[in-house]
Amino acid sequence: MKRLLPILILALLFSCSNTAQINPKQQAVIDADPVIVPIQDGRARAYFASGCFWCVEAVYESVKGVDEVINGYSGGYTDNPTYELSNTGRTGHAEAVEVIYDPKVVSFATLVDIYFASQDPTQVNGQGPDRGSQYRSIIFYQNDEQKHIILEKKEALAKQLNAKIAAEVYPFQKFWVGEDYHQNYERLHPNNRYIQGVSIPRLRRFQAKMPEVLKKNAH
Repeated sequence: MKRLLPILILALLFSCSNTAQINPKQQAVIDADPVIVPIQDGRARAYFASGCFWCVEAVYESVKGVDEVINGYSGGYTDNPTYELSNTGRTGHAEAVEVIYDPKVVSFATLVDIYFASQDPTQVNGQGPDRGSQYRSIIFYQNDEQKHIILEKKEALAKQLNAKIAAEVYPFQKFWVGEDYHQNYERLHPNNRYIQGVSIPRLRRFQAKMPEVLKKNAH
């Protein structure tokens, strides 16, 4: 028994140290009922987080049926998040985009395919050089149908890659629009070092994977 006791204590400590402690406020967001954003003027809205929002904005704006992409924050538990606050990792929010699209041209399912095709789906808490919970991958659903689509595609991709897919799946609650200087950043700052070194290569990799969904004038 004396020999077993230290082993049992070590096992208990190991178990406790590897149990993820989720902030209760964050857990409340995960457990909440989804908010449905109604279609307006024939346009629906979808929400994704996948690393730097400059990159994600450029990806979705190159897609047929997408009218506009807005950069902002979502997935957290604080009100009025800002770029500076989200970078602390203490708001629960991730950099996210609002995709305004015509569901008659591009479906939500295709938007999810684009999401996975435009990132490293196995990278946890970040994409490329951007690391931290504010850069984590999240797909937001507004109803059971969208949730089913996301989970089905996530499971299929996990089997295809034989790896765990990092994207979290959240009920959509609220999208906070980001600062003006973050909007259309890739288009307005094509010579920025980050845009040249990270955003454009990421966009090109996606476009090579899914050329059939691109607008004719996609750059």
